[in-house]
Amino acid sequence: MKKILLTFSLFFLVMHSAFADTPSIQAYQKGEWSSLLKKNAGQAVAVHFWGVTCAPCAREMPQWGKFLSADKNAKVIFIQVDEVPIEATKKMLAQAHLDKASTYYLTTPFDDYFRYEVDPQWRGETPMTLLIDKSGKVTRKTGPINFIELKKWFSKGIY
Repeated sequence: MKKILLTFSLFFLVMHSAFADTPSIQAYQKGEWSSLLKKNAGQAVAVHFWGVTCAPCAREMPQWGKFLSADKNAKVIFIQVDEVPIEATKKMLAQAHLDKASTYYLTTPFDDYFRYEVDPQWRGETPMTLLIDKSGKVTRKTGPINFIELKKWFSKGIY
């Protein structure tokens, strides 16, 4: 009986550990942009494209962590575009206190098709943030984000 109880306890612990990690980072493939937009339609959302190997992104990610801890209502989606091991992405997110943020990683190469699907004017530079208001109007911000302006954008009552 003790062996059964011990086995059950270990099984529960392993399953809990396995599933505790899954909601924070999801696979993203080319062709999913329209479904991501539909899923978030009617609410203001910032979609931030970043890379583990992007130096400005690395400097900026902790600021995103601070921003989201200060504004729990802000809807931000992170999409990691580098072809790096998933562990590198998770490590960077954890260091920035974004390990619980809504995050996706590309499972296919970061190429012209992907960029054109998201924004035909985007040349692929990172970081890049799309601010999508609740009516669907999109504003593109290339380079590191101005968090004071982002706070103002979210505070307009559009989310």
